Amino acid sequence: MTTGNHAFRQKNSTSLYSEVDNVLRPANISAPGVPGTGTTIAKAANGSAVAVINLQGALFMSTPTHPFLVVDGLVDEALRTTPLVVVDFHAEATSEKIALAQHLDGRATAVFGTHTHVQTNDARVLPGGTAAITDAGMCGPHDSVIGVESALAIQRMRTGLPVRFKPATGGVRLEGALFECDPTSGRALSCEAFRVDG
Repeated sequence: MTTGNHAFRQKNSTSLYSEVDNVLRPANISAPGVPGTGTTIAKAANGSAVAVINLQGALFMSTPTHPFLVVDGLVDEALRTTPLVVVDFHAEATSEKIALAQHLDGRATAVFGTHTHVQTNDARVLPGGTAAITDAGMCGPHDSVIGVESALAIQRMRTGLPVRFKPATGGVRLEGALFECDPTSGRALSCEAFRVDG
């Protein structure tokens, strides 16, 4: 399970990263005393080892270490264990997400963008064999403003005053992206977005 800019928003979240090894925080939010890790090796259903890397973007976000300064080392380290490398890039700017996918084309199996809550229509396999989508979408209530009760989000936008957000409840759907890959080479064979209405 990957996170992003809200990784430490809840007061009890810091202990979670120490107790559970399959919840990642962005790897580029690291300093002495920051709990958790931004990478892990998971097992796929067929037993293949899959490296998962969680990164946070720098454009329009407060990120301590620029993702492009650490990503090559993280991918190289993962490739020493497995050819299957999946990167969740939690970023605001579509340009930054596309740039990272292009940068990793042929080295990562997949680069999936997250954060903006709006699924993009660009699931594809890049020329070097990396599956990519600029944003995999949101799992949650779509009759909303990116998951928040619309009236509250609009009130904040119209007045500029602080408003306590509440999650919306209508139009719940599951969104994401699926890719197929060669487990030996780590190259993606297909990539497609999916949406399941609930």
